[in-house]
Amino acid sequence: MHIGIFIGRTDETIRPAALAAAVEERGFESLFVPEHTHIPASRETPYEGGGELPRPYYRVLDPIATLAAAATATTSLRLGTAMSLVAQHDPIILAKQIATLDLISGGRIEVGAGAGWNREEMRNHGTDPRTRTRVLRERLLAMKEIWTRDQASFHGEFVDFDPIFSWPKPLQRPHPPILLGGWGRTTHARLVDHADGWLAPFDLPVAELGPGMRSLEALAEEAGRGRLPVTATSFSPNRALLEEFTALGVARALLGVSAEEPAEVLRQLDEYAGLLSVRPPSTTPGPRSTSAADAGATSPATPAAPGRGTE
Repeated sequence: MHIGIFIGRTDETIRPAALAAAVEERGFESLFVPEHTHIPASRETPYEGGGELPRPYYRVLDPIATLAAAATATTSLRLGTAMSLVAQHDPIILAKQIATLDLISGGRIEVGAGAGWNREEMRNHGTDPRTRTRVLRERLLAMKEIWTRDQASFHGEFVDFDPIFSWPKPLQRPHPPILLGGWGRTTHARLVDHADGWLAPFDLPVAELGPGMRSLEALAEEAGRGRLPVTATSFSPNRALLEEFTALGVARALLGVSAEEPAEVLRQLDEYAGLLSVRPPSTTPGPRSTSAADAGATSPATPAAPGRGTE
């Protein structure tokens, strides 16, 4: 099982390049960041986590620019979104941004995509919350067309364009892995249809994660697809939890770091580095074992990324 980092980077905490370098130096496999273009002042949609919306949501950085900075400061770290709100973007523009990012990074990008939860935010982008999952599907399919064809066109209910040329193409073939976020059988059916892996909900209990993975596996088998990799995220990780993830067959665990002062972010990374010795079964390659004491001595080898090369 690979172990990466998730953080809601803001303008009040560690800079993207310094963060990415610190994550790679400590031996982590990946770095994932979220997206919110804005938070509507008149928001009525309740926060999924309950209570008041945490401060970082209002100040989160743009993920494309953040990952571009991270790419230039690292050599092997996988870089991804968790999640890109694709239904709020022009797919032609986003396809070029992601392809450019994959080129800059040397083929290290993963696209975690979700339909979003903030209805007012969606409406401000012209997206009807009632159709957001259908919009998400079409925009992902349109982006795949742009990434994989010299001359691409798409004619759907929500996306419609005649043949176009758009370069660069992503370095990863056929395209960067698409990891779909969400929960439930409907999400898994969509995932099997047009994605390459599952971004499970943050802090999903193991008692629910296991059945969810089995449901996904059954749907993938029915569709003639192989086992799709699962990424699980925890904001209170410990060795026992990561061992449970490993036993379930989770491909990647993302450890949630709070958006604090730079020194506190580095302290959390040092603490989490002690969990890198949690090993997968001997038949599965995993990240280099390291500790806080020797972190940064060498750059980790590039592991096989979950979902790479699947369609």
